[in-house]
Amino acid sequence: MKKALYIVLSLMLVATLASACGTNSANSGGNSGEGTSDSPKKVELKVFMNFPRFKEQFDSYFDQFKAKELADKNIDVTIKLEMPNPDQAKQILETRMASNDAPDVFTLHAIADVPRYYKAGYLSDMSDQPFVSKLYDSVKQTVTHDGKVVALPMESLSWGYLYNKTIFSDLGITPPQTLDEMKAAIEKLNAANIKPFELSFQESWIPQLMMALSLGGIVSSEHPDWVEKMNKGEASYGDVQDVFNIIDLIMANGTDKPFEVGSAAGSTDFAGGKAAMWVQGPWQAESILKANPDMEFGVAPLPVSNDPKGTMINLATSTSLAVSPTSKNKEVALDLVNYILDDNDSSALFEELKFNPVAEQHKYDTYPWVTEASSYVSQGKAYLDLSLPNGVTDETAKLLQSYYAKSVSKEDMIKSLDKTWANALKAGQ
Repeated sequence: MKKALYIVLSLMLVATLASACGTNSANSGGNSGEGTSDSPKKVELKVFMNFPRFKEQFDSYFDQFKAKELADKNIDVTIKLEMPNPDQAKQILETRMASNDAPDVFTLHAIADVPRYYKAGYLSDMSDQPFVSKLYDSVKQTVTHDGKVVALPMESLSWGYLYNKTIFSDLGITPPQTLDEMKAAIEKLNAANIKPFELSFQESWIPQLMMALSLGGIVSSEHPDWVEKMNKGEASYGDVQDVFNIIDLIMANGTDKPFEVGSAAGSTDFAGGKAAMWVQGPWQAESILKANPDMEFGVAPLPVSNDPKGTMINLATSTSLAVSPTSKNKEVALDLVNYILDDNDSSALFEELKFNPVAEQHKYDTYPWVTEASSYVSQGKAYLDLSLPNGVTDETAKLLQSYYAKSVSKEDMIKSLDKTWANALKAGQ
């Protein structure tokens, strides 16, 4: 009897424990994967960015976003961040988008990529998002296409040519606002045995900057519909051949042996006072100051004619953030993009990245050359970077090297650029 009673009590105990375990299991949905109304929703975002040099900064900032999203919306976000080499990033991204494997959030170049990506259906309309009302108007225009804001601008640029403030001050020169004033400044510099311009043509993208600035100034002030007409086959580079006036002046008054000098050596030469001006952008600031931490340089608009209205700063937005229309977690993706311009946190991020301010809440101190360029923008002396078909910029770069070497003429350049533009349009680029 005792043995039978022991067996019955043991079975009752097992049944009780099994019942308790079942109850606990039912009440611990977070561990079983089912979840309850109080458990956070789990979301994974795929984020694709083309500047791995900033991985540490974005890892930290995204951690802040994840904490905020969990606290505010009870969403547990996992961010799968992909940062390939910049040389390969564009090809990787476009391959993935074409194969319907687009990241939720991705970087793109506002001027170069937005028109094509929009046409292909790769960009979400974000016009109604909170960040839009915070943007400076001039910056907002660079990410607006077909009347819609389709990206969040991050890395914006206000640029012209660089000049040595000490040399200018010593010779009583102020940044020229007309072609004749530039010629007078060049005369003063030559008389003082100072080369007016640093020429560094070893890398073709550098001489191309002369065309970018001169074309932007001429088109924006004298031929505002030129790009549109070129796209219709109704115009030519011959219509804007005055761009060569300043280009010829620079080439005739520059440092020797430019094909032996690239961007790094050019920075060292300019920092060392070998020339008073350099048609380069403020993106060279780090290498210039590394060569000469005490150098004071400014940014000024390049004169293209004797009409001061054509002397303008180039406004460009390069790296921007977009959201894929096919994102399965679009609401959270939009939350992340808006957080990039968070009222409380974004200033610290942009200052750490050394990006220009793009929105009202950005109150951090900017570099002197940024402030100087912005002063021209505030006076209305600026234009939006021109949007040219794929391949035109590369062809311009190669041709300008040959033009300096006198192996092609002005007429050769005009014909070749017209042909390159037309071929790009035929190819749908």
